[in-house]
Amino acid sequence: MPISVLPISALSDNYVWMLTDEETGCVGVVDPGECAPVRAAIEAQGGRLDVILLTHHHADHIGAAETLRERYGAKIIGAAADAKRLPPLDRAVRAGDEVMLGSSKALVLETPGHTIGHIAYYFNEPPSLFCGDTMFSLGCGRLFEGTPEQMFKSLHAFDALPDETRVYCGHEYTTSNARFALAVDPDNTALKERAEEVSNLRARGLPSLPSTLASERACNPFVRADTPEELGRLRREKDLA
Repeated sequence: MPISVLPISALSDNYVWMLTDEETGCVGVVDPGECAPVRAAIEAQGGRLDVILLTHHHADHIGAAETLRERYGAKIIGAAADAKRLPPLDRAVRAGDEVMLGSSKALVLETPGHTIGHIAYYFNEPPSLFCGDTMFSLGCGRLFEGTPEQMFKSLHAFDALPDETRVYCGHEYTTSNARFALAVDPDNTALKERAEEVSNLRARGLPSLPSTLASERACNPFVRADTPEELGRLRREKDLA
């Protein structure tokens, strides 16, 4: 059975993703950085939370995890490599491990770059990637700890995933990312169409996410970079834009 996904807006531009396994009713959240909106969503859906999935240690992604665990008895899952910087983990995971949400299974992918211990979760029904701050729609995360080489490898860790994979990132950055992407790839027709779509969605107060891997492969300059050196150059230009 598939998972359903609900976006929860948090802080200034974060998304917390609420997942429900349709067969068992098990509920999970990804990267709960703020308690109040997550609690409101949980209560509106019946007051159940079973699993908290963390992608990395930044406060805007973990800030509510311990409070939510105390209230609902949820298990916190995060990267073994970053366990010392995360809330106490009920399960520490590594690349290739599998995580269950009821009957739904997620594969853990290691994606260092934004942080050294960053991970992502891939569910295959429907194909859904919860990538935190590694990939954004039309962009990628700032390199706070990692290198361009690491980020390049992490973005390409998703190469084997199908085009129809839905991409659930950690932030609503797509509008500003679109401006930069158009500046460096102005003749990309698919990118122009995606930028217009994003503009229309945001004008209506709707999320620009999820994207799809097909869209990112066609439009995202960081995914389309041919070498780590080119990705690093784009990242530096983006920081200066």
